[in-house]
Amino acid sequence: MSKKAFIFDLDGVIVDTAKYHYLAWQKIAQALHINFTHEHNELLKGVSRVRSLDIILELGNVKASQEDKEKWLIQKNEEYLSYLVDMDESEILPGVLNILKLLKEKNQGIALGSASKNARPILEKTGILSYFDAIVDGNDVSNAKPDPEVFLKAAQLLKIDSKNAIVFEDSVAGIQAANSAEMTSVGIGEETILHEADYIFKDFTQITTTFINDLISQ
Repeated sequence: MSKKAFIFDLDGVIVDTAKYHYLAWQKIAQALHINFTHEHNELLKGVSRVRSLDIILELGNVKASQEDKEKWLIQKNEEYLSYLVDMDESEILPGVLNILKLLKEKNQGIALGSASKNARPILEKTGILSYFDAIVDGNDVSNAKPDPEVFLKAAQLLKIDSKNAIVFEDSVAGIQAANSAEMTSVGIGEETILHEADYIFKDFTQITTTFINDLISQ
């Protein structure tokens, strides 16, 4: 059986920490009198923390010094981390654990490719760190998605050619990054949003053993 690289995004794919990011950003936005909705939050998917703040400031047409930006970035991260304190395996999204177990049984390369700078503690708290052979997060890359750097580094760490890599993503930027790297892209979410993906599933409960086997044998 051939060995492939299966690369997972974190937020919105493995765990639903997107809701905590939203709450933390909303608190910052409210303090700046900026209206920040769930629809606006879609613009931040797969985007770095620095760029996310810039997008929120643009929404409110707010000009800020670098000093203020750095202060708000720290506040946002502290707020976000406060939500993670009580995380456990119940936070893992439906079907994800079954796929990770299946890939492990089939001796496939498993990596994380995420913009999050808190990826490792989240994987530890949810009890799934041991499934990952490689982790590339926001601390390891200089270019945010849709730049493919995070996924290319993950495939490199697994010592597998990028054309033999499969990426699971819930963001448009992430799908574009995977496609740019000539990897197979699997969208997790809405087809209307992730239509650029090679395959799309609403969640991991829809992904079958047959589908995984087909990806491995391709």
